[in-house]
Amino acid sequence: MQGSIPGPWDHDPSRRQTPNNWATQSCQFSSGDQLSPWPTYTSGQTILHNRKPCSYDYRKRAGSWLKQPLGITKPRYLERLENYLRKELLLLDLSTDSTQELRLQPYREIFEFFIEDFKTYKPLLSSIKNAYEVMLAHQREKIRALEPLKAKLVTVNEDCNERILAMRAEERYEISMLKREKMNLLKLIDKKNEEKISLQSEVSKLRKNLAEEYLRYLSERDARKILIADLNELRYQREDMSLAQSPGIWGEDPVKLTLALKMARQDLTRTQMELNTMKANFGDVVPRRDFEMQEKTNKELQEQLDSLRGDYEEVCKEHEILLQLHMTTLKERDQFHSELQEIQRTSTPRPDWSKCEDVVAGGPDRWQMLAEGKNSDQLVDVLLEEIGEGLLREKDFFPALGYGEDIPPLLRFDGLVENKKPTKKDVVNLLKDAWKLRLVEEQKEKFPDFFFSFLEHRFGPGEAMAWAYTIFENIKLFRSNEVMSQFYAVLMGKRSESVYIKQKETVAQLLKEMTNADSQNEGLITMENLSTVLKSTFPFKKEEKIQELMEAGGWHPNSSNADLINYPSLFIEDEEGQSMPFVQKLWEQYVDEKDEYLQELKQELGLELRDEVTLPKVREALMNIDPGLDKQTLNGYLSGAFQVPRTELPEEGEEKEDGIVVQLKIALERLQMTDIRRMGSREQEPAS
Repeated sequence: MQGSIPGPWDHDPSRRQTPNNWATQSCQFSSGDQLSPWPTYTSGQTILHNRKPCSYDYRKRAGSWLKQPLGITKPRYLERLENYLRKELLLLDLSTDSTQELRLQPYREIFEFFIEDFKTYKPLLSSIKNAYEVMLAHQREKIRALEPLKAKLVTVNEDCNERILAMRAEERYEISMLKREKMNLLKLIDKKNEEKISLQSEVSKLRKNLAEEYLRYLSERDARKILIADLNELRYQREDMSLAQSPGIWGEDPVKLTLALKMARQDLTRTQMELNTMKANFGDVVPRRDFEMQEKTNKELQEQLDSLRGDYEEVCKEHEILLQLHMTTLKERDQFHSELQEIQRTSTPRPDWSKCEDVVAGGPDRWQMLAEGKNSDQLVDVLLEEIGEGLLREKDFFPALGYGEDIPPLLRFDGLVENKKPTKKDVVNLLKDAWKLRLVEEQKEKFPDFFFSFLEHRFGPGEAMAWAYTIFENIKLFRSNEVMSQFYAVLMGKRSESVYIKQKETVAQLLKEMTNADSQNEGLITMENLSTVLKSTFPFKKEEKIQELMEAGGWHPNSSNADLINYPSLFIEDEEGQSMPFVQKLWEQYVDEKDEYLQELKQELGLELRDEVTLPKVREALMNIDPGLDKQTLNGYLSGAFQVPRTELPEEGEEKEDGIVVQLKIALERLQMTDIRRMGSREQEPAS
């Protein structure tokens, strides 16, 4: 066969049958053979030439090789192989991992040249080559199968790191709070001790003043008694003298007057003795007003002392509890530290996401825009979407899913379906047009049937199935896109379309309220107006939720109420349907509030997820957690939870205990799909 090189024993049957003589006979070919007599012990580089060794030029010069002396000149066949391999390897950039797979191609081609030229050994060499190819393919599959596990390990490692950091931060915060509280309590104890010492010194001072006043009063009493006695004596002497000088002035009997005077003096003496006795007995007695005042002060001080004693005992107990909590926290910290070391020892390192800059279309700038504000899990989703988008572009056809019952009606088809390859912007615009048409129609047919009819009307019956599969594959891939993810959830029956409609109505109502607050029609309102509009539109939102919406709208701690905000910019969307942070935060709060509402309903029922629940119990629980529910909204929730038409729901008080029953888990999942939200505060009176 022209163009092939015969094997070293193709012309000598005796040599083909004695492989033990291969080494000794490698240099003894006849002139008809086309192999150069190159010794096996000669060293050299096995690199190919650009020109293939099986070319005609090679065969033309093969005969001249036998004429060259052994061990002096390298065979031209080997030189061509070396040159060929060298040039092929120079064309490859071996500095990156992406070309490591391609570096085997030149060696594979050289091996194929050997297989083609050595016909005698072609089966053996082919089997060797196939065995290596099978093993390489097996190793590739193994590596591809381990990629998800690697990503999962990265995610688990990141979650563990986040949990550990969060627990450390919480621990530091609790320790700082406990230390601060301890210092405050110690200061309070010192302050109370100082007040106690001050009161004791004041009491001792008052006692000293009281003793001094008592002594002063005693001396004044004695002096008063002496003064009264002297005055009485002087008065008696004056009366005696006046009687002696004018005995007839009274016109009465002197004996009678003398007797009367004597009796009066006796009464005066007795009265003076009684007065002295009373003064002696009650000289140490303080006035009642002072006594009551001192008693009141003493009672208040006693109450303060008892209160401080109780506070001190409580502080001691809290201190012991804090010590126990501190010891427990230290143990948990040591345990988490050991777990962290174990995780760091066994887990894979964090991925270097900067490597994706050269892979993602758009370069570093687009990757920075995609990766901004996302964690590793979200970055994996973004990277998968970018990879999936490239693979989706390469597909020309989709295999149909068939006619199974679990297949959505608009996708039931057999055979191959053409991939229309629209851009993300085209898909988003198409979905928005479908929503607009859905909102103006009466919504008689189910949403999948409506969407297929929309595609038939838009692209014709012949292209509707191809567009249905194309749209389905796109919205299934781009889960991070708001419009696509919500449309996918409604299309697959995982969410009621009323959720989307109510969210759009809420956003429209909020924009209308802001427009009404803009009296100048300049598209600007103050931060105070924004807060007022949010509180009036969402009266049951907590203050921190309103604060989050304010921050998403552009408010920051240094802002004043008079700062202006361009409110129309809060509601705009980019070309791919992504909303601004304000609308995204509004949707996140709606999802969180729905989860809290359903969790509160589950706690009110007091049942496990696997338990069954009746319609009357759910009705009662809903009225307890949300008294502001009106009858129509309540029946809507019950209809969605028990899958019963509103017209067939029994009236309140007419339900039977063994009537409509459903598992609690299923009921909560059904309510999760519908538009359910709080209609009033829990303390509100039930609506009539």
